[in-house]
This record gives sequence, C-alpha cells and structure tokens, in this order.
Amino acid sequence: MRYVLLNLPIRGNRSQLEGYRDMRELVKLTIDGQEVRVQPGVTIYWAAKAAGIEIPHLCYGEDIHPLSSCRLCVVEVEGMKNLAASCTYPVSAGMVVRTTTERVQKARRLNLELILSDHDVSCITCEKSGSCSLEKYAYEFGISESIFTGPDRAKNVFPIKEENPFIVRDYNKCILCGRCVLACSELQFDSAIDYADRGFKAHISTAFDRPLQDTPCEFCGRCISVCPVGALTEKERVKKGREWEFEVTSTICPYCGCGCTLEMHTKDGKLIKVTTPAKGTVSKGNLCVKGKFGIYYINHPERLTTPLIRKATKSGASGGKPAAKGGTSGAAKGGEFVEASWDEALDLVAKRLREIKDKHGPGVIGGLSSAKCTNEENYVFQKFMRAVIGTNNVDHCARLCHSSTVAGLAKAFGSGAMTNSITELRFADCIFVTGSNTTEAHPIIGLEIKAAVKKNGATLIVADPREIDLVGVAALHLRQRSGTDVALFNGMMQVILSEGLEDKDFIEKRTEDFEKFKAVVMQYTPEKVEKITGVPKEKIIQAARLYARAGSASIIYSMGITQHTTGTDNVLSLANLAMVTGNVGKKSTGVNPLRGQNNVQGACDLGALPNVYPGYQQVANPQVKEKFEKAWQASLSPVPGLTVVEMLHGTEDGKIRAMYTMGENPFLSDPNINRVKKDLEALEFLVVQDIFLSDTAQYADVVLPAASFAEKDGTFTNTERRVQLLRKVLDPPGKAKADWQILGELAARLGYPMSYTSTAEIMEEIAGLTPIYGGMSLNRLQGFGLQWPCPDREHPGTPYLHKGMFSRGRGLFNPVEYIPPAEEPDAEYPLLLTTGRILYHFHTGTMSRRVDGLHAIRPDGFVEIHPDDAAVLKLSDGDMAQITSRRGTVTAKTVVTERSRPGTVFMTFHYREAAANILTNDALDPVAKIPEFKVCAVKVKKASAGKKKEAVKART
Repeated sequence: MRYVLLNLPIRGNRSQLEGYRDMRELVKLTIDGQEVRVQPGVTIYWAAKAAGIEIPHLCYGEDIHPLSSCRLCVVEVEGMKNLAASCTYPVSAGMVVRTTTERVQKARRLNLELILSDHDVSCITCEKSGSCSLEKYAYEFGISESIFTGPDRAKNVFPIKEENPFIVRDYNKCILCGRCVLACSELQFDSAIDYADRGFKAHISTAFDRPLQDTPCEFCGRCISVCPVGALTEKERVKKGREWEFEVTSTICPYCGCGCTLEMHTKDGKLIKVTTPAKGTVSKGNLCVKGKFGIYYINHPERLTTPLIRKATKSGASGGKPAAKGGTSGAAKGGEFVEASWDEALDLVAKRLREIKDKHGPGVIGGLSSAKCTNEENYVFQKFMRAVIGTNNVDHCARLCHSSTVAGLAKAFGSGAMTNSITELRFADCIFVTGSNTTEAHPIIGLEIKAAVKKNGATLIVADPREIDLVGVAALHLRQRSGTDVALFNGMMQVILSEGLEDKDFIEKRTEDFEKFKAVVMQYTPEKVEKITGVPKEKIIQAARLYARAGSASIIYSMGITQHTTGTDNVLSLANLAMVTGNVGKKSTGVNPLRGQNNVQGACDLGALPNVYPGYQQVANPQVKEKFEKAWQASLSPVPGLTVVEMLHGTEDGKIRAMYTMGENPFLSDPNINRVKKDLEALEFLVVQDIFLSDTAQYADVVLPAASFAEKDGTFTNTERRVQLLRKVLDPPGKAKADWQILGELAARLGYPMSYTSTAEIMEEIAGLTPIYGGMSLNRLQGFGLQWPCPDREHPGTPYLHKGMFSRGRGLFNPVEYIPPAEEPDAEYPLLLTTGRILYHFHTGTMSRRVDGLHAIRPDGFVEIHPDDAAVLKLSDGDMAQITSRRGTVTAKTVVTERSRPGTVFMTFHYREAAANILTNDALDPVAKIPEFKVCAVKVKKASAGKKKEAVKART
C-alpha cells in the first residue's frame, strides 16, 4: 500500500494543502496494480506521479490550469467507455487505473502522429534537441515521421521571428499546446500571449510584435521555460551548443533582494543561458527580465582583468580606459591608468594607507563595503577596516536605502529585518503596499502579491504617489503627497482606535507605551490627514477598516518609505500600525521591508555598518568589543564610525583623506552628485575594487579587478533573511580575484595575516561570532538555505520573527508626529521630484546597461510629468526637458503620463547621462543618516537646442 500524504495540486494549482491526519478522509485507488491513497480532488496524473508512475504529457504544466489538448496523458479507467485525460480527471474511491495498456499506447501513438503531422522535424538543427519533450516521446514510441500529411513546415510556413532582443520564435515548431498562453496569464498575470487564426494557419500571437516600448510583455522568459519544443529559444544561446554539452550550476541572482535561484548553463568558459528550477526556493520557476536575460554582463569585454594604477602623463591630459553604455568616457582626473601586477598594485595600496594612517591616524581612512558582494566578503572587509586599519569608518549602500529600517524596526521590535517570509504573502488576507513599486523593483515578490489577490482573494491596499502597476489589482489606491506618510499612517490608526478595531489583547500582553502613542495618534483625524496628504478622508477610513478587520494583514514597504529625512519615523509608524492590530508574530502578517540589492541584508548582518559588529553587536559595548578583540587578536576602537555620506563630506575638511571602496559606485548612487564629485577629487588616495571601471573608479588612484558573483563561492542573504549558497560557475577573467582573496593579501602586507583558504572557513568564523548565524555552515545551507536567527546546528531557521515574544521582549509603541520634508516646492522651484527604479535596469546601471537587450528596451533616461503640468510647460511626449534643483541641472526625455500626481515629476537614477542624483537633496535623517532621495523641489522647462545636443552626446 502506498500512502500519499503530499501537498499535491488540485486542478493544476500547486496549493499548499494541509496533510490529512484522518486516513479515512483519503481516497483509495489502484494504479497499475499499486494501491494509493491521496487527498480528494487530486487528478489521476498526480496520484500516479506520487506513486512513482510517469505519464507522458505535452500540454500540461504543473503550475498551470490543465487543458487536455495533447491527449498524450490518456489512461484506462475501469468501467469507463472512453479513455480519460489523466491531467484533468479527478480520482474517486475504488477507481482502478491502467496507464500502459495496448489501447492506451495505441491512442498515444496516434495523437503523437497527429501532432507531428504539421511540425517541423528538423531536429538536427533545433536548439531544443536533447531536451525537447516531443522528440523524447517520438523516440520512445519509435516514430520517425508521421503517417498523416500537413503543410510542409520545412518550407517555413511561418517566418522565423528574430527581432526580439531576447527570444527567437519559430512557429513552424509550435505544437499549439497552450502552455505559454497559460503561463503568461496564470503565472505572470500579463496575458501578453494568445492564439490567432484557425486550422493549419493557427499560431501563437504575442505582444512581442508590438514596438518594444509599448508591449505589455515584460520579457520574463516564462514562455520559454514552459515550451516543450523548440518554438521559443533564448536568442543568446542560438548556435552556441547542444543542450547536453552545457554544464549547469545552481547559484543565486545578483540583482534585487528576492534571492532567486539561477541555473547557469555554460560552455567553454562562457555563459550560454539562464534558467530557474520549478521548485526554486523563492523563484518557483519564475524570473524577471534581469534574472533571465540580464546576467550576460559577466561576458562583457569591458570587464576589469588586471590591476590599474594611475600615473601622471607628461602632458597632464586625462586618460584612462573607456567604458561602455552606462560607463564613462575616460579618467575623471589627471593622469592615466596603467596596467600593473598584483604585487605592484597591492604594495602601493599598502604603502599609501600605512603612510596616511601613520601621519593622520586611522580615523581619516574610510571604507565602503558592498551589497553586491558575499556575506563572507563583507565580513572580511569590515574586519579589515576594524582590525587592520583601526577604524569603524565602514558603511555601504544600506545607508542609502534601508538604514532607517534597521533603526526603526530595531527600536520597535528589537530586530531590524523583514519579519515574515515571501511565500507567506500569498496567503495573507490583506496586503498593504506602501513606498514599494514591487513589480518593477522586486518582480518575483510582485508575483506573490498578485497571486494572493487573483488566486486567493486577498485585499490589496496601495499607498503611493504614483499609479504603479499594482494599482491595477488593488482594492484601494491611496495617492498621498510625497513625504506625508506619517500623517497617512497616523490617520489610519486614529480610525482604528476610534472604531474599536484595535487588538486589545495583543496590545495589553505584548506591547508597551501604548497610551503615549495613542495620545498623539488621536489628533490625526481623517479630516486633518486629508489636508496634509491629499487623500480623501473616505479612503483613509476605508483603508483602516480593510486592514484592521483582516484575519492576517501584511505590510510591504521599500525605499519610498525609507529615503526621507523622516524615514525612521515612517518605519516606526508602520510598526505601530502592525502592533495596534496584532499583525506581528504570526504567519502572513508583519512589517516587511524589501531590500533593494541582492545582499543588502547580509552586508548589514555581517557588520558593514559604522556602529555595529556582525550580528548587530554594538561597537560601543565594552563586552562586545572585548569579545571581538579576543577573536581577532587586535585592538579595536569603541567609537562608532562615519556613514557613507559623512565620509564623503568629510573629505572637505580633512576628516577623511583616503577611501577604499569595494563594489560601490557612490558617484551615481549618492545624492547631490556635484558635491560627490568634489569630494572624490579631494581625496588624497582612493582605491576602487570592482568588476568594471565605474564612474567612481575614474577618480581612483588604484583600481583592483574583482570576480563577479558567478566567479566565486560564498553566500547571499536575501530580503527574508534567507542565507543561500552562491556557487562558482566560471573562472574570473584575466587576473581578477575574489574580493575576500584581495583583502586577505592586502591585510598581510599591512602586517595582519588573514590567510583564509575558503569561504567555508570564513563562514565558520562568522558563525562563531554572530549569534543569529550561529547554526550555519556551508553544508547546512545546501538546498533551501536557512533563515536567521539560526542560533545552533540543530535549529531549523526562523520563517517569521517575534512569535510569542518580540526580540526586545515587548513591542514598543513610538508616538510619531508628522514633519514635512526638508525641501518642498516653492515659487522658484514649483514641482516636486521623486526618484525610483524601473524593471529593465538596476541601481547605477553598471551591470544592466552592459546588457544589449536591456539597453534596447530602455536606452534613455526620462522624466515622467503629468499632462496638466506638461501643458503649462508646453512639453510634449518625447521632448527633451531640462530639470533643475538647487544642486544642479540634468536633461532627459519627457514622458507625459498620469502615473505621477499633478505637481510631481519622477526620474530614475540608472542613467549617468540623466543622473537624477545631481538633483536630489543630501539632507539626512537625523537617526539613520539616510539622504532624502524621494523629495526635492525642482523646476522644469523645455531644453534648448544646445542642451539636446549635449544629451545626445552623453548617451553615445
């Protein structure tokens, strides 16, 4: 007897079903002589699969609604006159099924003959040969040609379409199984693919046929992954080899904080294509366009391959190695880069750092670690700065995105991380998304939110000044003025308390300082909040009721909340909202910040911050300091260091004289770029360790070539605190080395041996000093990884935080008053600028803008402006506009759209030729020291002819 108590899907939907404890509730049937028990509603196909019996199929995909169109999965059911399609036919008690009778095999062979009758059988040249399901079944049934006749597909009835930057379509090989249509609509929720025509002319019609800028297709590649034949192929892999020639290595995506699993297919030391497993921990068979097609930058010819030293030229002219799209045209300061050996470069770095330290003390040296690098490398970097250099001046890009999250959630809950897991979102009753353009910045999490709404009936509330994609599936859109978030959240909580919707039991047993908080919140009536935010009071009341009355409510936010001078206040307000309704410490609830880069969470966890050692252990705590001094055999400073913005500004008065940056590009990522430029020029010595010659590297004295994510081992920690294995796929180009190896060699030259032999050895040291990582090792991370806290080797990891008790004991309510942004529109600068990301590019564009396909879809920087404002300014769609703030001016193409509020313009910071951070305000949150990227005052006008020419020149 085979007892099957698995989470089997019903009707093709991989639902998370609870196992049946009462065996009497299971359905008993017999399949090919085996007795099997399964949950009611399971199809014959899945019952057979659970029993280890494979049934042939072409149209059926495990995550999509079954069609029963190919008829290969037919089986005999005792007592039935006709054969049953096993992918749709449900089991019943006492059913007897036979899957390989002569009648079944004859029907399958006939169906295969029909499919092959109008299929191009040029398997010799087909890219899918070796992994084609039709080829596999034809081989198993011994079919070399069909007995039926159809149109001669060898003569290309349908022309092969290759104009798409990512996908080649050959409809002559299409078997009209419908998998791509269903995957696009049911898994991606795009519906960019459908059927067209009838009979032998029937084919798949796609949004690819529209201009790239207008298509609803997001180029996720899901259609390729479900296609059972060679009708859809990755353009990059064409004529690069056969499927069986590729070496496949599993690793983790280097873009956003989702932490998707990538299967890297390589041959002869080159990346050929990228896939993701159907059961990937986070991705579950899905990838975004960057994860699927945006990894080819690792093959780019402009990768740094040897150390570079800046040397003066006789003429004094600028020189340097030029960069490609998104890079720079040459060195930014005098002299030119000259190739050097590793010994020459590292000897020079050690000599100059030692000289500056001896003359001015360690406090004048600053270090920028990286959210692009591994946990092990961030650990080694902060150890290098603290134990070797002797300063806590270490920071990274979390200062520019989520330092207010760390500060706010740590104060309220005791832990500054995402409280719950990504997969829990699908089962939340209500999801409140604010300050997060999730589908563009974190696409796979965006799919989970859409699935929650469309498949499980969740209520979605979106609070965002822009009409982001999620508004299309939301029950309610709160369109607040940028920078008024505290007022909005206080208004919702005032309604909750006024109507008695709070969780009184949770508040009494698990929180403190509720009365202080209540006294402030009750002042924010819906009428008052409407005047501040611009959101109608009726919507504020509706949002409060929807959130508070839900059985489980989850808050999602990102940099739209944190990148303000009041970012910490915004986070504290969201923590208050979760606690007042009891939506913390249980599944599908919590306060969930989405990390912007692949290892922002890990870089914070491992101490790449100026005030904490790994595991958020305070540098000012004497006991903690003593612990690390003993472990590292070094004298450590108890004085917290400077943040990234403070370090750069510190160059202006000599507080900082030298900097070491690893994988960071502050020239484009920091606010007020004109000031950043002067700060970089003021440095006595700058070392940049990176994979490309970035804009920041143009100011360096020494450039060190690093290995990319695909060329080293280690771990990344994603936004849900999941630590996952990064595996080496390729060798680094030229003389490039892993960051941890470079740091180790440099430390030895400075008299402090850090001779690690592997990342496993580094992780062992991390686990010994970092309680939240205490139970982790590279061996334990095989498979799905582990979510911290994981304090010991027996601990299974923690899917959600604060169960039963907050990390700090009781949750702390914090009364927060609304404070306006540091800079608001006025008569001289009448418009408000806010910034963000788009789907097709990432961060400062160093990686994504070196991928031809991504560049083809979104080649130019732009400014979004509301039609009302465009009419006043006499700007039309496509015009070049000049945007000016108190800090500088940029020129960008105009996009006239109602996505932005009247009076608000929007830009991204991906494009160096239209760099939004020339305009942004470097005013800081006083607690988290995070800049106010999301609000500043600007004026806009049509660009002059000269400015248009300058913009064109910059792009090329």
